[in-house]
Amino acid sequence: MRERAVSGTSEGPAPAADLDRPVVTESEIDTPPRTEPPARPPYRSVFTAAPLAMAVVDREGTVVSANDSLAALLGSAPGELAGSVAADLVDLTSDARTWHAYREVLRGRQSRLRCTRRLKHPDGHSLWVQVTVAPLPAEDRAVLLSVADISSRRELQARLRHLQMHDPVTRLPNRTLFFERLSAALEAESYEQSGTGRIGLCYLDLDGFKAINDTLGHRVGDRLLAAVAERLTRCADEAGHSRPSIPLVARLGGDEFALLVEDSTGTEQLAELAESLLEAVQDPFDISGQRLSVSASIGVVERHAAGTTPTALMQAADTTLYWAKADGKSRWTLFDPERNAHRMTRQALASTLRPAIDRGEFRLEYQPLVGMEDDRLHGVEALIRWNHPQFGVLTPNRFIGLAEEDGSIVPLGRWVLRTACGQARRWQLDHPGEPPIFVSVNVAVRQVWDSDLVADVAETLAETGLAPHLLQLELTESAVMGSAGRPLQALKALSDMGVRIAIDDFGTGYSNLAYLSRLPVSVLKLDGTFVRGFQYDDRDSTATRPNPADEVVVEAMIQLAHRLGLTVTAECVETSAQATRLRRIGCDTGQGWLYSRPVPPDRISELLGTPGVQAGVGNP
Repeated sequence: MRERAVSGTSEGPAPAADLDRPVVTESEIDTPPRTEPPARPPYRSVFTAAPLAMAVVDREGTVVSANDSLAALLGSAPGELAGSVAADLVDLTSDARTWHAYREVLRGRQSRLRCTRRLKHPDGHSLWVQVTVAPLPAEDRAVLLSVADISSRRELQARLRHLQMHDPVTRLPNRTLFFERLSAALEAESYEQSGTGRIGLCYLDLDGFKAINDTLGHRVGDRLLAAVAERLTRCADEAGHSRPSIPLVARLGGDEFALLVEDSTGTEQLAELAESLLEAVQDPFDISGQRLSVSASIGVVERHAAGTTPTALMQAADTTLYWAKADGKSRWTLFDPERNAHRMTRQALASTLRPAIDRGEFRLEYQPLVGMEDDRLHGVEALIRWNHPQFGVLTPNRFIGLAEEDGSIVPLGRWVLRTACGQARRWQLDHPGEPPIFVSVNVAVRQVWDSDLVADVAETLAETGLAPHLLQLELTESAVMGSAGRPLQALKALSDMGVRIAIDDFGTGYSNLAYLSRLPVSVLKLDGTFVRGFQYDDRDSTATRPNPADEVVVEAMIQLAHRLGLTVTAECVETSAQATRLRRIGCDTGQGWLYSRPVPPDRISELLGTPGVQAGVGNP
């Protein structure tokens, strides 16, 4: 492009006065004026004055330069860090994972490393730092190491964690921390490399604490818990005095505490610890000027750590604590696998009991009731059996208690009543020439409370056509003697209907004979413990004879029953000697293996019409 002067004209030379002025070309007018690049920022000054501790590290891991902040943080003099190995200054070699990541950053294969380290200051105190390693521009062939002091933050986090993991009342570890420690103790690496490979647990619950808490208030209750915690901690310290570790004491909630014994040496160690805990808690406490007493129940579990889990261990401890309370409290109980298996079986039965009724898994067997004078079959007692698909044939003692607890005794009792009455009626129809026999059915008190027993009996008798006097209902002595209100009204209504009422296991419960005279009872069944005293044989001179008073007591009960208009049945008659003595003192009927074990209905049909039920005739 052609140059031209901006200050002159196109016609003639410029004035002389303008000759010294700078000449601007046309191209300079068309293009923005160039500017010189700014000077590089004073990075060195920033690096040196920055409050953040930093160092430049070359690709070999050597400190090229470090600022004063890093020197002060590490307790070194300014200028001393150059030439040091950076990884050693901030402990990047303590674990393989961090060391590998650091080397990857040095080689340019990883963009950044950030980690937390605990360093030892030359003056003796420790500090927590956050280390960051990031590459600088490629031409610098170095990385920037920055170190931030996070000790205050870590201290705050530690305090918050302590508050989160400890009980405010007792200052003991709480449930969260306890399970954290328990889970860690059960990890394979915790017990495989060292120790005994076993673990123990004492699960403690205070007896009588609720009454103190309710009557004296939560403030006193909290002080009592704190005092208990101090004693438990002292016991743990003494137990761990000569051992590698001290048991962990924790409050799991309420008045429940746990002591975790890692590397247990066996049940003997746990037993000694449990004994010391009981003794410590049983000593009275002086709280707010009051002398308070509590005791403790302790469940003790000790086993191999391998193969167990925190849940399984706590379930076993909880079960064992329940046993300790059920056995009378103020004691410790060791976990028993057999007892636990029985408990698990009990739970399995309880969960399948109601459906089993609908599935028809129950059946009845019948045991003869034989007249003492004529040895003839007068009646039978209906005894229920459960044909369980997993556990086989179960007798009533295995499941009746469960049925009473969950209320399934009501539908089960209706089934027994209906089945037994229907069978008694069939025997009557099948043997019209024989005197009809009665059927005795056991009744639980809950059947009276939870259902209309009178209506159930009336409906069953109407459906089956069985006469009321051929039905006998058996209730235990404790249930009958304690009857009042609705149960007593039901018994009177059944008696008025013509149904016979029998007291089972007489002589083992209340034995309130004055009250007995006012009950609508027609039969007493003597408990088998009285009859067993009659087993000796006059011909056997070596047999141990019972106290003569036993026979006197039984004879007195029989005579009293007769004067009240009651008949007497003796249970557990097993020998002819027993039968002879019972007959001599006036017992009316007998029941036991001398005559027959419980048998199916067809075997009872065979006994009907026979001149006498002799020993072994009805046995399977």
